[in-house]
Amino acid sequence: MFDRDVIMEAKEVLDLCRSAGLKVATAESCTGGLVSACLTDIAGSSDVVERGFVTYSNDAKMELLGVPADMLTAHGAVSEQVARAMAEGALERSHADIAVSVTGVAGPGGGTQDKPVGLVHLACARREQATDHRRMMFGDQGRQRIRILSVRTAFVLIANQIGRPSLA
Repeated sequence: MFDRDVIMEAKEVLDLCRSAGLKVATAESCTGGLVSACLTDIAGSSDVVERGFVTYSNDAKMELLGVPADMLTAHGAVSEQVARAMAEGALERSHADIAVSVTGVAGPGGGTQDKPVGLVHLACARREQATDHRRMMFGDQGRQRIRILSVRTAFVLIANQIGRPSLA
């Protein structure tokens, strides 16, 4: 399902977490669980992957992750604020040490002038550390490509929270 490079990055993230004794949770919207799927595609990942939340709807974001309704109304689901709240909510509602979130417009429809297809917000929260955020403008490269680029960016954020500035 995933190409060799993505699997190698997932293995590296798992190894980094394993070495640091850290467990990971995911909170995904536009990727629909692909971050978790890629990590768990690797045998032995259960010692690192604690759980994954697929929160595609705003109701799911509120119910499962505690994203405030007024935040969704004020900023929309595809925003820095919501990405941060998703990661922090996943951390609070799990036994993980690190949580990564993804929310964006994968297309082909759904884009606006302010939030075009290819806009993705990601965040990574770690206990006792500041939450990191990335705003990515992948452009309209097609739904699958945007989602895979989002997965790869999520891996980079996790590595950064562990103290590894880049993968590979």
